[in-house]
Amino acid sequence: MAILSFITGYIIPFILVLSLLVFVHEMGHYLVGRWCGIRATAFSVGFGPELAGFTDRRGTRWKISAIPLGGYVKFFGDEDAASLPDASGLQGMTEEERAQTLAGAKLWKRAATVAAGPIANFILAIAIFAVLFSVYGKVVADPVVAEVQPDSAALAAGVEPGDRLVALDGSRIRTFDDVRRYVSVRPETPIVVTVERNGQDIDLPMVPKRTEITDQFGNKVELGLIGIVTNEERGNFRVESFTPLQAVAEGVTETGHIITGTFRYIGNLVTGRMKADQLGGPVRVAQASGQMATLGFAAVIQLAAVLSVSIGLLNLMPVPVLDGGHLVFYAIEAVRGRPLGAGAQEMAFRIGLAMVLSLMVFATFNDISNLIG
Repeated sequence: MAILSFITGYIIPFILVLSLLVFVHEMGHYLVGRWCGIRATAFSVGFGPELAGFTDRRGTRWKISAIPLGGYVKFFGDEDAASLPDASGLQGMTEEERAQTLAGAKLWKRAATVAAGPIANFILAIAIFAVLFSVYGKVVADPVVAEVQPDSAALAAGVEPGDRLVALDGSRIRTFDDVRRYVSVRPETPIVVTVERNGQDIDLPMVPKRTEITDQFGNKVELGLIGIVTNEERGNFRVESFTPLQAVAEGVTETGHIITGTFRYIGNLVTGRMKADQLGGPVRVAQASGQMATLGFAAVIQLAAVLSVSIGLLNLMPVPVLDGGHLVFYAIEAVRGRPLGAGAQEMAFRIGLAMVLSLMVFATFNDISNLIG
C-alpha cells in the first residue's frame, strides 16, 4: 500500500506535470521549425525505448518514450536527439533536401527554431498565471507593519508597528508580497527600506538575515528575512480581481518575478549567500508535485507555471546540448561568417552532455540527502 500511495501521490503528478511542460517546449521547436520549412522526423515526450506512437502524413514519428525526464524533436539531417548535424549524411543530400534540415536552414531560421522551445515555456507560464488570476483573483495585503519581531534586522533599523513600507532600494512597492519577494532573495545583502511614518518618508538601512524556515510540508527553505509581520487589520487583506487583459499583464509580471528571482538566487550561490543544497532535481520536483496535489488542482497548475519558467531558463543556459548552447554556436557563426567545424561541435556537445548529467546527479544526490536528513 505504501508503494502504491507513493506512485499515485508523487510519481503520477510528477510525470503529468513534467510531460505537459516537455510537450509545450518541444512543440515550440516543432511549430517554428515547420514554419521555417525544417522537417521533423521524430517528436518524443521522454527518452529511451518507444512505448507508443504513430507516424503522421509528413513522416514525423510522434511517440511517448520510457524515461519521462525530458523529450526532443529530431529534425531531418540531425545525427541524434541533441540536434548535432549528421555531417556525412548532409554531404550526400541534394540542395532541396539540405534546405529541409536544421543545419542547412538560414541562420535566423535555426536561431528562431531553437529559441522557440524556451519561449513556449515562458508563454505557457504567462497563460497559466493569467487563467489563475482571472478565475481566482489574487490575495494581496498592504505593506503595513503589525509586528516587528525581536532580534530582527527591522527592529535594529528602527521599524515600528504602524509603519507603511513604500519603497525598497528606491523602487516603489504596493503590497506586502512585494516586500517578501524582494527581501527573500537578498540574504546578507544591504538594502534601504523606506517607510512612511506620520506623513513623512524615512529611509532605514538594514541587512536581511539568512534564515532557514520549514514550510507546511516540512521542507527546509533558506531565504532572507527582515522580521516584520502584518495582519488582517493592518494589512487590509483582500482579493483583487482582474479583467482578461489585466490578468495577462499580471501573468507577465509574475513570470518576470520568477526569472529575476532565479538569477538573483544564482548570484547568491556564486557569492556564498545561499547554499547549493537548495538546488532541486527530479526527486524534489516529484516531491513538490505530490505535495501540491494535496492542495488541489490550482496548486498543481501554479507549480507547473513555475517549473515551466525554470525549464525555459535552464534550456537557455549557454551549455552545448541545451538550446542556449546552440544559440551560442549560432552567435559565433554570425560573427565568423561560417559555422564551427563538425569536430569542434561534437566535442562541445560531449562536454555539454557531461556537464548536464553531472548537474542532474548532483541535484538528485542533494534531493536524496535532504529527504534522508
